[in-house]
Amino acid sequence: MPGRNKATCGFGSPELAVGQQQAAEGGRDAGGRSPHGDEEEERGAGGPGHNLGDPDIVKSPSDPKQYRYIKLQNGLCALLISDFNYLDGAPEEEEDNDNEESEEGSDEYDDSGAEIEDGREGFDDEDCDEGDESEDSNGDGDNEDFGGSDDSELEELAEKEETRKRVYSEKQSAAALCVAVGSFSDPEDLPGLAHFLEHMVFMGSLKYPDENGFDVFLKKHGGGDNASTDCERTIFQFDVQRKYFKEGLDRWAQFFIHPLMIRDAIDREVEAVDSGNADTLKHEPRRNSIDTYTRLREFWQRHYSAHYMTLVVQSRETLDTLEEWVTEIFSEIPNKCESSLLDECFVVIFCKLMIDPSEKFWALALYGGNGETGFEQNSTYSIFSISVTLTDEGYKHFYEVAHVVFQVWEEIQKVEANEFHYQEQTDPVDYVESLCENMQLFQKEDFLTGDQLLFEYKPEVIAAALEQLSPQRANLILLSAANEGQCHLREKWFGTQYSMEDIDKYWSDLWASDFELNQDLHLPEENKYIATDFALKVADCPETEYPVKTLSTQQGCLWYRKDNKFKIPKGYVRFHLISPLIQQSAENLVLFDTFVNILSHNLGEPAYEADVAQLEYKLVAGEYGLVIRVKGFNHKLPLLFQLIIDYLSDFSFTPAVFEMITEQLKKTYFNILIKPETLAKDVRLLILEHGRWSMIDKYQTLMNGLSIESLSNFVRAFKSQLFVEGLVQGNFTSREAKDFLNYVVEKLQFAPLAHPCPVQFRVVDLPNTHLLCKVKTLNKGDANSEVTVYYQSGARNLREYTLMELLVMHMEEPCFDFLRTKQTLGYHVYPTCRNTSGILGFSVTVATQATKYNSELVDGKIEEFLSCFEEKINDLTEEAFNTQVTALIKVKECEDSHLGEEVDRNWNEVVTQQYLFDRLAREVEALKSVTKSDLVSWFEAHRSNQRKVLSVHVIGYGKHEGDMEVAAVSGQNSSGEIPHLTLLPPSSLMSDVTSIKDIKAYTSTLNVLPYHKILK
Repeated sequence: MPGRNKATCGFGSPELAVGQQQAAEGGRDAGGRSPHGDEEEERGAGGPGHNLGDPDIVKSPSDPKQYRYIKLQNGLCALLISDFNYLDGAPEEEEDNDNEESEEGSDEYDDSGAEIEDGREGFDDEDCDEGDESEDSNGDGDNEDFGGSDDSELEELAEKEETRKRVYSEKQSAAALCVAVGSFSDPEDLPGLAHFLEHMVFMGSLKYPDENGFDVFLKKHGGGDNASTDCERTIFQFDVQRKYFKEGLDRWAQFFIHPLMIRDAIDREVEAVDSGNADTLKHEPRRNSIDTYTRLREFWQRHYSAHYMTLVVQSRETLDTLEEWVTEIFSEIPNKCESSLLDECFVVIFCKLMIDPSEKFWALALYGGNGETGFEQNSTYSIFSISVTLTDEGYKHFYEVAHVVFQVWEEIQKVEANEFHYQEQTDPVDYVESLCENMQLFQKEDFLTGDQLLFEYKPEVIAAALEQLSPQRANLILLSAANEGQCHLREKWFGTQYSMEDIDKYWSDLWASDFELNQDLHLPEENKYIATDFALKVADCPETEYPVKTLSTQQGCLWYRKDNKFKIPKGYVRFHLISPLIQQSAENLVLFDTFVNILSHNLGEPAYEADVAQLEYKLVAGEYGLVIRVKGFNHKLPLLFQLIIDYLSDFSFTPAVFEMITEQLKKTYFNILIKPETLAKDVRLLILEHGRWSMIDKYQTLMNGLSIESLSNFVRAFKSQLFVEGLVQGNFTSREAKDFLNYVVEKLQFAPLAHPCPVQFRVVDLPNTHLLCKVKTLNKGDANSEVTVYYQSGARNLREYTLMELLVMHMEEPCFDFLRTKQTLGYHVYPTCRNTSGILGFSVTVATQATKYNSELVDGKIEEFLSCFEEKINDLTEEAFNTQVTALIKVKECEDSHLGEEVDRNWNEVVTQQYLFDRLAREVEALKSVTKSDLVSWFEAHRSNQRKVLSVHVIGYGKHEGDMEVAAVSGQNSSGEIPHLTLLPPSSLMSDVTSIKDIKAYTSTLNVLPYHKILK
């Protein structure tokens, strides 16, 4: 779907899985009726069987949800999920007193190691939606979709605290539908048609013709939607408050029953999706007399058939209720052909690779397996890929590196079973999205387990797969800027230069022979990190709703809360090692990044077994300190934590490792700088945050050279004086929690800080005018531009904070509709509530292209939108305003899906030293007093003559920016270059603004606001 939510992708850990692709019929006939006859009638009557699940579906013992599989008469297969009894028993029935009529965007980190890129923790420039924000977020993406709304609940919240606690456990309802068609089905003369159809079906239906009506409905009732197109499948999903789920299902189903797909909308959308789509779906078809509109409808008619679809719905309803809704609504989707794509069987093999790190320092990282994308895993083939991040020296020896890789492979089977048995719950919309795809791949009993557990041991299947994993069948791909000048072929659509050649004869002959194995390769020893004790601990102190400080000294403090809700044998441990040294200079920042990444490198081998045992860790080079995060089964988690602290205490490195890490760091910094979105953020924060060092400052410092001695001196000074704050949550006792902090203090032997170290920047007070900072992209030939218009509000309180959230919530859909759908200015368009080091503001961002639009024209369109929005918000009815307030309240009351969400929220309070653990409850109370008049006045104050506005433009290359047509070519940039910001003057389109010609010189003239935290 168009850029409402930023896409995320991951390279999942590969697992051995064998699955049959077929449509399981389950225990119900074509009409959704059970063959058990009278028993089903008793269920429908509301007897004790009204929520009986399907016993054939294998689920985790820790999963409280109920599941039922049905197949409708039109061939659509559906999995119904009831979390009616989730956690705290059956919910109270919701009252509906509002008389409202029906109407027309984890801390789940998969990788272990160090994080350099944008490793900001806490409230520095985060989006305001703190309740959903993971501390990994850079805070510059789209707001998370808001959730939850019920007017009657708002009244009850004001009356009864007990009712508030009950409603607090309300989850979003969610649905996902997978169509068994993707980009592999694109016609040869219309590449991109499947993805384009994914966009078009959502632009109005016969029953609900408003182009953006579904999104308006979802935003009004605290929901969101998204979609994605893979090689063989297209997935659609949405979530919304439970109260509006049935209506949401009806509106959503119409896109598959009778989408409008009008010609005018097609012409607009093809321009907005991607510049490549305009070529493949508009310009070339016209040259070849192809009617894209007709072909799109033919593609929909052929492929969007009920028997190609799998549906998953999850809500806090009984299974009988969900079955009734699904049968009533989705039976209308037409079945357009007789055969099914799901009848063929295929086998997919996943493997894992284990190899000892090379002592030659040729490689920084190695990942092996199957990425589980449609391109790597589909019904035609599977790819076992091994990705090695090479150093510059490794690039020179890539054949030798490949030779080592070919000498070993390892199969791992054990720990997945423990992870599944004590599986944590996930967000409903993510869960249904995963399962609707599983339904295309696995038999009914394996819907939940097929992509997580290994099936029975079949040596013949493994042997057959091993025969395929031979060097003779491998393709070697070498990606490097050093290949510039050697690549004489060009890919048609993106202009990527490449070359192809046969593998060197020496190596191909060697790999075809029975070559000698490397004696340094070996199987791992017994894994000491695999948990064996899964007992839940007995509390040794009174239970609390929020973390409490259990230990406090001059050297640090510890916050602790024992889990009494999710009841799984897992724990989360977070520590922040704070030092004032880090922000003293750009050189110190670079030394700190280098230190953290060498530490992570040193841990790679000894912590590997912990990673295999599903214990995860991450080291983050934060703005003010080293952040250590570990999580997993609590039994052996202290061992991993102690390992990290031991390596920190005994930190050492060789000159070779120092050179390897600094060279890689140059590439990391450079890659951040050449992306328009990250450069725009860097420029904006450089203007706003007093004393900030820019990424260019850091990159130039690194390029000028660091010495080994300077790193050693920095690390010694860093470890000598610290203040350490920790948070321990999960299946630990209070005594065990204290042991974590005590271990840090005893092992590192550091002195306390002489003075407290602030963990935030001070922010400049923007003048009452419109500022413009316009810089040229650092990526030569890149057409992509980024335009952000930021409004500074100032040092505000908690109530004003919620007003800003509410304003942005009202703004989201109109902003998208005006700038994206109607003006087609760019793919990613979004407003954002910003909390920049405690100073409130909001912004509107458009990612556009210089080949299509001038950035100042885009800035003007943002202004035009805000003017239209001012009229819209003044015309807002009290009913619509109250509904939106309730929706925001409901999202703040939405229960955590798993312990990690609660930990993320509490950690944000610790790492920013705000400690307002009941922030969400206080925000709810503040929202109850907000009126429409407050909201209108709030927005008008930001649009008055006293407005404080900062426009940041990162300008791409293209004719609309006065450049000759330049195709973006991979390899034109080199990380060896030292870039400089080129600040551009405004054109006549923005002649009335104040242009920033020198950032540091200009900001030095501005007043600096005091430190501020939003606490009251």
